[in-house]
Amino acid sequence: MAGLITRFAPSPTGPLHLGHAFSALTAFDLAQSAGGTFLLRIEDIDTARCRPAFEAGIFDDLHWLGLSWPTPVLRQSTRGPAYAAALARLEALGVTYRCTCTRGDIRAALSAPQEGAPMIGPDGPVYPGTCRTAGTSDPNAAIRLDMGRAVALTGPLRFLERGPLHAGEHRLDPDALIDGVGDIVLARRDIGTSYHLSVVVDDAAQAITHVVRGEDLFAATAVHVVLQALLALPHPVYHHHRLIRDETGKRLAKRDDARAIARYRADGLSPADVRAMVGL
Repeated sequence: MAGLITRFAPSPTGPLHLGHAFSALTAFDLAQSAGGTFLLRIEDIDTARCRPAFEAGIFDDLHWLGLSWPTPVLRQSTRGPAYAAALARLEALGVTYRCTCTRGDIRAALSAPQEGAPMIGPDGPVYPGTCRTAGTSDPNAAIRLDMGRAVALTGPLRFLERGPLHAGEHRLDPDALIDGVGDIVLARRDIGTSYHLSVVVDDAAQAITHVVRGEDLFAATAVHVVLQALLALPHPVYHHHRLIRDETGKRLAKRDDARAIARYRADGLSPADVRAMVGL
């Protein structure tokens, strides 16, 4: 398995915490055990929230944990042309449309009595398709994936999960994609892409063979498999791991500075201590 390639892809919008340490170490250990390669990718498309100090902290924390990776690292902020090309290909396939709905518009549409309780997908409440046939050319509009047209083009899809929580082959249900995932956003004017589109394009560009990430992103995998099929990109193997939670069972967030890796470093803990704390 010398060709195995994993990655850790943090966003420099806050300090890394124990959950990040667990994910990065899991990806690194998997690559090391197979004689493969571990890559670091900086997901900095949200330029309004990303900070150089947070990026410097990512490098410091990961090096302190004993991780290493090839340089230079890939930064999403330099990848605009690749995302634009992917969007253009999807548009040529006829599986995108522009959407001018605000969050308030969507909440109002979903709260109508005849709609019932809204379905919740990977991005929250499933978009009701208001703009699907509107045909707007507004350059400020978001670009959405027409999931119905997408699954009609791709045919049956599946992905392989090797993580401890969902191991096995997973077949995607077209109806579940349409009703339970819906027309997800592919790009917004202020960013030019979305997490779903950028992660798929970048994983292919970096030849990632095994995607290691938290269980909270398992539902998003269906979206990524659809996009990979539409863009003729390879399907990596997925490894979704457990989440690191606080004593109340709540998933850690970047605002939870009390569990930041830098805080443990400053308190004199060792990398081995951090490994023990996250159960490695």
